[in-house]
Amino acid sequence: MFKNLQGANFFLILSLGAMLIGFAPIFVKWSELSSSAILFWRMFLALPMLAILNYSLNKTFIFSLKNKKTILYTAIASLAFTTDLILWHYSMAITSVSNATIIVNSAPVFVALLAYIIFKEVPAKGFGLSFLITYLGITGLIIFSNNYANGKIIGDLLCVIAAVGYAIYLLIIAKLGKETSLNLIFYTTLFCCLFSILPMMLDSGLNVPASNFEWLNLFLLAFICQFGGQFLITLGIGKISPSNGSIGLLMQPLTATVLAAFLFSEWLNLSQIIFAVVTLVGIYFARLSLVK
Repeated sequence: MFKNLQGANFFLILSLGAMLIGFAPIFVKWSELSSSAILFWRMFLALPMLAILNYSLNKTFIFSLKNKKTILYTAIASLAFTTDLILWHYSMAITSVSNATIIVNSAPVFVALLAYIIFKEVPAKGFGLSFLITYLGITGLIIFSNNYANGKIIGDLLCVIAAVGYAIYLLIIAKLGKETSLNLIFYTTLFCCLFSILPMMLDSGLNVPASNFEWLNLFLLAFICQFGGQFLITLGIGKISPSNGSIGLLMQPLTATVLAAFLFSEWLNLSQIIFAVVTLVGIYFARLSLVK
């Protein structure tokens, strides 16, 4: 179905996916459940959607993998992704949506570092500069944010840890390029759902939505972000150049920042805008440093 699409179309697919993911922090902020419960329902509700899509495309409900080891690798990646999302969800209760989303999206910096440490893949020239630019911007975001003034810097620091988890997830998924996008999304969604059960039970028990609004909110999180956004990003990321991919993926923090400003009055002051731009520039160049 997707074989005849051109590079420009894959860029649009990737950008749309990133924009859809940008809605995730909005749904998280609207939810009254715990961070781990939000993650559980996001993944649980997305599973039947992925099964239906698989049947419509491949006439089967079975997600057949080309390599049995992919199960192990996706499980490890999902454990890192689960850690990332729980910390990210939790951080949004004590920091701004823009700070949380921009900082977590600094993951490419850690992807390049981990690729060098684990696989001895040397980043492209200029990675060191992109690292400094990215974390100069993040430091400025933390220092000049209202959350820092209120003593809530912990939320931003949790996002840095979440970015490491996200980087591990991205690095492993990138090594599974021979598998189809739909299979990777299904198994990471399944494992994230399973891995979120224990922290949810320890945190708040089986946290069932108590209102129609909560159910709708979680359904939209699953449908728009996990089913739609993650699938489109996974579909497009390997089909276009790193530079185009870097631009397209910036739609996620930009979308989240704009929506948070209008919906939650989280307007950025001039200093925050400057450092947000600096951070996004650093993230852009860090993505270019990733070895394909």
